Amino acid sequence: MARTLSEMIANATEAVRGISPADAAAALESGEFAAVVDVREPGEYQELHVAGSICIPRGLLELRADPASPGADPALAGNRSGRILLYCTKGPGARSLLAGETLTTMGFGQVEVLTGGLSAWSEAGLAVEGTSQTSEPTS
Repeated sequence: MARTLSEMIANATEAVRGISPADAAAALESGEFAAVVDVREPGEYQELHVAGSICIPRGLLELRADPASPGADPALAGNRSGRILLYCTKGPGARSLLAGETLTTMGFGQVEVLTGGLSAWSEAGLAVEGTSQTSEPTS
């Protein structure tokens, strides 16, 4: 049965837990996240990203998350039971929600999506890195 994007996002919202920037920052500071993953494109990541995060674009997620894949990213694929934080620009947005649902389907047990995305993180004055640290993230 075909599903619309809004139906897919609604399902993903039910499957993945959201976390506020303040709670995510506290968990990050105490070392609770096995990985913090920016699911935007590399150019967006280079411009501005959560300090210490890794970039795994939504379109490559399955290849990077599967330990049996030749393109596996050990920071993600090696942490299937660890706590994983995903984010995109706003939201949680479609990219991070769909990525979260995908990882959950792949057997990752503790996937969370940053509420408000990078925009909320940056607006809260939390640590960011990139070529555009003082500007608002793009799309």
